[in-house]
Amino acid sequence: MSGGPELMTHHAYEEPDGHDDDVLDEDGKPVLTPEQRKKRRWKIIRRVGYGFVGVFLVLPAIAFVITYFLVDVPSPTEVAQNQSQAVTYLFADGSPMGKDVPRGGNRVLLTPEQIPDVMKHAAIATEDDSFETNSGFDVGGLLRAVYNQATGGTGGGSTISQQYIKKATDNDAPTLTRKWTELAKSFKMNQTYEKKDIITAYLNIIYFGRGAYGVGAASQAFFHKEAKDLSFSEAALLAGLIQQPGRSENPKVAQDRWNTALDRMVKNNYISAADRAAAQFPTPIPLEDSKQQAGAPPAFVVQQVKDELAAHDIPEDRYYSGGFVVQTTIDPKAQQAAEQAATDAMKNQVDDNLLNALVAVDPKTGGVLAYYGGKPIVQVNGQDQAGRDWADTPQNPGSSMKPFDLTAFLKMGKGLDAKFDGSNNRTFDGRVVRNAGPGSSCSQQCTVSEAMMRSANTVFYDMVLNQTKQGPVKDAAREAGVKTKNDDGGQSIISTKDNNISLGGGETQITPLDMASAYATFAANGQQRARHFVQKVTNGQSEVAYEASTDAKSAFDSDADKSRQIAGNVTEALKPVIDFSKLKCPNGHECAGKTGTQQHTKVAGEPAWAANANSQTWMVGYTPSVSVAAWVGGDGNKPLHGKNNSPIYGSTIAGPMWQKFLSLYLTGKPGEKFDKVDRIGGEVPPPPSSDVATTTDATPTDENQGDGDNNGNGNGNGNDGDQGGNHGNPSSSPTTTPKHTKTPTKTDTPTKTDEPGN
Repeated sequence: MSGGPELMTHHAYEEPDGHDDDVLDEDGKPVLTPEQRKKRRWKIIRRVGYGFVGVFLVLPAIAFVITYFLVDVPSPTEVAQNQSQAVTYLFADGSPMGKDVPRGGNRVLLTPEQIPDVMKHAAIATEDDSFETNSGFDVGGLLRAVYNQATGGTGGGSTISQQYIKKATDNDAPTLTRKWTELAKSFKMNQTYEKKDIITAYLNIIYFGRGAYGVGAASQAFFHKEAKDLSFSEAALLAGLIQQPGRSENPKVAQDRWNTALDRMVKNNYISAADRAAAQFPTPIPLEDSKQQAGAPPAFVVQQVKDELAAHDIPEDRYYSGGFVVQTTIDPKAQQAAEQAATDAMKNQVDDNLLNALVAVDPKTGGVLAYYGGKPIVQVNGQDQAGRDWADTPQNPGSSMKPFDLTAFLKMGKGLDAKFDGSNNRTFDGRVVRNAGPGSSCSQQCTVSEAMMRSANTVFYDMVLNQTKQGPVKDAAREAGVKTKNDDGGQSIISTKDNNISLGGGETQITPLDMASAYATFAANGQQRARHFVQKVTNGQSEVAYEASTDAKSAFDSDADKSRQIAGNVTEALKPVIDFSKLKCPNGHECAGKTGTQQHTKVAGEPAWAANANSQTWMVGYTPSVSVAAWVGGDGNKPLHGKNNSPIYGSTIAGPMWQKFLSLYLTGKPGEKFDKVDRIGGEVPPPPSSDVATTTDATPTDENQGDGDNNGNGNGNGNDGDQGGNHGNPSSSPTTTPKHTKTPTKTDTPTKTDEPGN
């Protein structure tokens, strides 16, 4: 009896792996035979395999089944209740501005029979060519998406069912939990509904652009027809736009997406190659085919808000689906003042080509206080069409560019007391640069301060060409807040390829919105704040979805005090311009600013008066609490005129429009003065007043109003630095110097070492 257990124990310990414990290696471990080692390796492999199957297949399968039974698939009716919601707009003070209601808000859910096969086929070919056979998700597509994400490629792996779930739940969070439940819901949808019902549900909720959710609304918004009447070409355009609905109004994008959809329809045998070859692009109806709804916020403000929100994770396809309340930065008093000033400026004008815009920005926050971009609805051939937003359209800034010249000059450590030759008809490497007529020239030792007041072209052309160079001027404008194309994602263009940048001509074009924002940085003592139209956005649950930052950064130098000093010196140079241009600042307030004019380039067939006409005019100025850009000009190079075909200037219409806005807006507000700063480069005498000079051309005439602009495109067409600027008598130049200067004995002109444009 006692031997049995001992024998079992002996076998258990002696040979658990079939080896002899008596044979040990030098470390005391049993020595295995080759057969024993092979068995042990396979045992390990089997155990790892069982673990892999359990962890990566069995457990996920169990979890997927559990998730499958826990989730629900939202119906199109439920989704529709959360889409196409009006967006409520508030003024800065919380008072109502209006509601932005989507065009497709009153849509109906179509049945499978009401959506033509060409529309279904176009969507399937473009978005999910395995739709007819997949079970809600496409393994190959998922693997491609993972590969693209890992390698930085483009393209996702979402099926139509997954896209439906994503839009239905309004959840696009890049999390594994969201993707997991999306897969379960997509699979469940395909087990619950027929394919014809799934594609119908998808086409009833997907966003196409133009505020249109669902193909029923989209067919009306783009083609003014019922969905059942869509042609295969129209269906291809709508299907193509599903990927980029926010760019539906971009002709190139629309054309490219249409071509992509048609090519995929051919590949999937939905249309023939002959149909593809014969297809004509279906031009959509005009964007605004009906007047703006009563009680709606200003159309151009709405578009700016949409653009801003799209840049902060609220794209257009979410804009109408969140029940959002947008509290803007628009001040109701300022907006009313802007609209009144802009409207009154156009009264009694005889030139039908005149257009105008006005933008006001708060220097202390960067918030846009008022925004007038022209009429949102215009008549074209008797039809109402969307107007162009002229406040966000770049134009030649003319002499309103000169403060950026000065900023670059001050950043070099040079000051307002530096002297240049401000006389008329100066030659720079073969180019004759003229001042803009009576009152715009000064002595051969003209201080920068006086040159800014008189807007002496020869001084600033010389300053940029021979001292600052063009690049630093562009840098100064961008540092102040000008958002350029390519570099900053804006609309403005600042060209450094020639010296026309110094006078705001040539290819340099800046929007009124950018000018108001940039001058706000001068008003804010060199602190730049990102301009914005939105204070905050709350969703349907009163949760904050977005809130704008008002943080500031030093614009012109990393040292805040140095940036403050530079901005303060610019302000000191711009303060005398107001009186010199025969404009007035509201009582109790200090103002600074600059006029600007771009000369028209005369073309064959135009009347004689067009030779002296201008095409763009500006007045940009500020107080410590508001920066305002007023623009009056034409669409392109059009000769503009006042009564009796007289030319208009920055101080003719734009100046009074700017002045009226300030008068209306600042009424009742406490007076304000600019902060004092030390002069860069040493102390200088006070700038001259407009009645100091003894010559007859020292005080601006009604035609010139102190606006000395000499702009061009450098092509020798009569509108560049060597030809333009003859707003008054092109040959007039001062015969005596102002009283505060001595007659120079020599010309204090910087040495010219570079060709214009270098």
